[in-house]
Amino acid sequence: MIEVHDLHKHFGGFHAVDGASLKIETGSITGLIGPNGAGKTTLFNVIAGVLEPTSGTVSMDGEDITGLPPHKLFGKGLLRTFQIAHEFSSMTCRENLMMVPEGQTGETLWNTWFGRKRIADEERALRAKADEVLEFLTITHLADHPAGAVSGGQKKLLELGRTMMVDAKMVFLDEVGAGVNRTLLNTIGDAIIRLNQERGYTFCVIEHDMDFIGRLCGPVICMAEGRVLAEGTLAEIKANDAVIEAYLGTGLKNKDQLEGATA
Repeated sequence: MIEVHDLHKHFGGFHAVDGASLKIETGSITGLIGPNGAGKTTLFNVIAGVLEPTSGTVSMDGEDITGLPPHKLFGKGLLRTFQIAHEFSSMTCRENLMMVPEGQTGETLWNTWFGRKRIADEERALRAKADEVLEFLTITHLADHPAGAVSGGQKKLLELGRTMMVDAKMVFLDEVGAGVNRTLLNTIGDAIIRLNQERGYTFCVIEHDMDFIGRLCGPVICMAEGRVLAEGTLAEIKANDAVIEAYLGTGLKNKDQLEGATA
């Protein structure tokens, strides 16, 4: 689905991404781990078009998408969520979902005058779709609540719901578990697995919770200092001396310490 080749992103003399190359297979839930400052979120931002790369290439389904802006990538089915949820706080949860699809009839002034029936029909369909998504995510009870008033974990579910309002193919999740209690994290995990298995979504997940990564992800990629350090199953990653050193420092080889450092 995604292939990244020799990707660099520099901020002055700081090389946040420094020659990263990786592949995300279609239909996978791929984990992306690494110590703080490893370049994970910057890598996401470059792939998703939030930042332009200094050099290197990104392709999706064999098509070069390097440097395309987010709205172009959105149209191709590539979406991302953020470490801090980006909801429209004064709008209801249902309205946050309804506004996601692009090219809505009511977005043009002409249609607000002469296409009112079409707008009404479209909004009924969008409302039904949004209610279906809320039910899928088990947050129907929040439909009419202002999105800014729900909990952090519920906002993360709402962000995941936005990807369901369009035909998403590739979804990048940036620390979806950050600040989320264990019960809601399990709900988020259930939704990700169902979207992958039932609807064919491909995911790449940045996460520090190794239990969550272990539950969801097959392949796991570890980054350090802007580069890909290791790839494999979570068990293989945990047993890799270079990964342990990146997290804990030279000479510390205790796998239990790695578990604790990344929890």
